[in-house]
Amino acid sequence: MLLIHCPYCGEARSELEFAAAGEAHIARPDNIAEISDEDFAQYFFMRSNPKGIHYERWRHAHGCGRFFNAVRDTVSDRFLKTYKAGEPKPDLSEFEGEGR
Repeated sequence: MLLIHCPYCGEARSELEFAAAGEAHIARPDNIAEISDEDFAQYFFMRSNPKGIHYERWRHAHGCGRFFNAVRDTVSDRFLKTYKAGEPKPDLSEFEGEGR
């Protein structure tokens, strides 16, 4: 079982309390009503699916109910860092050189 740290509650809790909510840091188009159907489909449906470091949104569904961002290694399924929604991508230099 994974433990996920909620940056709002300040605790690591069971993964069963959380719900994945997709990729983090997706920028909404400035004027979404004026973009082409192809551009809308690209924005709305297409997501990266990397092998390795991935920035994700999560929700503490059975806790505080708030959304937050997480950095997870998709190879090891390890959560490297969690941080509040709206904050910039964190510095991951402390994890450089680790075997993943």
